[in-house]
Amino acid sequence: MRTFTGRDGHTARARTRDGNNDAVLTSVRRWFDPEEVREVGTTPDYRFSLANERTFLAWIRTGLALLGGGLAIAGFLPPLHVPHLREVLAIILMALGGIIAIRAIDHWARCERAMRLGQPLPASHFPAILAVSVGLGSIALLIAIVLPGHWK
Repeated sequence: MRTFTGRDGHTARARTRDGNNDAVLTSVRRWFDPEEVREVGTTPDYRFSLANERTFLAWIRTGLALLGGGLAIAGFLPPLHVPHLREVLAIILMALGGIIAIRAIDHWARCERAMRLGQPLPASHFPAILAVSVGLGSIALLIAIVLPGHWK
């Protein structure tokens, strides 16, 4: 259990990764209570907070784009030669868009907290995972659309 003291002397306790449920609940509570994030540590330079917010909004735009792409595939792409591939791609894109939105708020809260405590920003493998997922999805879609028509 780690203890953090805010500017007003308020003490906040949070479990580290060892306390699974409490740590998850604490993280989720931070998403909806920005005042709790602001009570910890010292206020960073506002430019860093604004940059963190712009990054959050960029992730949200990415999530919305993938969600829209999934809806477009489901609604406008004609049935493919591979059964149910259209539906699978649409579901994957929409699910990935939702995951990105959740990841965006979590990353924003963790970065804001790290900046206030003077700690290094949290590292993330998520951009690489997203890039590989989108790349593999586009290759699968390309194969499903181009190759069956090429062999006719």
